[in-house]
Amino acid sequence: MPLRSDHTRWSTAAKTFHWVMALLILGNGAFAFWMDGLKPSLQKINLFALHKSIGLTVLALFLLRVLWRAIDRRPPDVPAPRWQHLAAKTVHGFLYLLIAAIPLSGWAFNSAHGFPLQYFKQFNLPALVEKNPELSDTLGMVHVYLFWFLLLVLVAHVGGALKHHFIDRDDTLRRMLPFGRAKRMPPTLPGDTP
Repeated sequence: MPLRSDHTRWSTAAKTFHWVMALLILGNGAFAFWMDGLKPSLQKINLFALHKSIGLTVLALFLLRVLWRAIDRRPPDVPAPRWQHLAAKTVHGFLYLLIAAIPLSGWAFNSAHGFPLQYFKQFNLPALVEKNPELSDTLGMVHVYLFWFLLLVLVAHVGGALKHHFIDRDDTLRRMLPFGRAKRMPPTLPGDTP
C-alpha cells in the first residue's frame, strides 16, 4: 500500500489514522459506559485514568491526522450529485469537530472536577479550567452528549459508505478499507504519475 494517497485510493497513513482512531473512540466510549456502572473503588479510579489517557491519545492522533491531511493529497471524489458531496462534507466536518471536542470536553470536565490528569501515569497535564463543581456537572453532561451526537453522525457516515458500496457500487468504501483496492482505474489526472 502506498504511503501517500493517489487518485485511486487513500494512503496507508490515512487509512491507519481512520481505522485506529475509529477503534479507539468507539472502544473508549463503550469502556466508559461499562465503567460508569461499576461500584466506587480504586480499580474504578484506575480504569477511568486509563479512559482519560486513551482520550488524550485520540486527541494527539487527531492533531497528527490533521497535519497529515494538510500535506497528503486526497483521491478525487467519486462522481455523485452535488447534494451528496455537500452531505459528505458536512458529516466529515461534524466528525472532525466532535473528535476534537469530546476529549477536550473530557479534559475540561476533569479539570473542573479538580482531578489531576496524567497521561498513562507518565506525566501530568495542566488543567484547562479552574476547579468548579457546577461547571464540572455541566461539562460532564456535555462530554456524554457529544459522544451520543458522534454516534448519530457515525450512523450517517457509515450509512453513506454502505450506500456507495452496495447501491451505487462505486469505490468510495473500498478505497478506505485497510486492504481495499479500487475496482476501476479512473482516468489519470494532470500531474499524476501512473
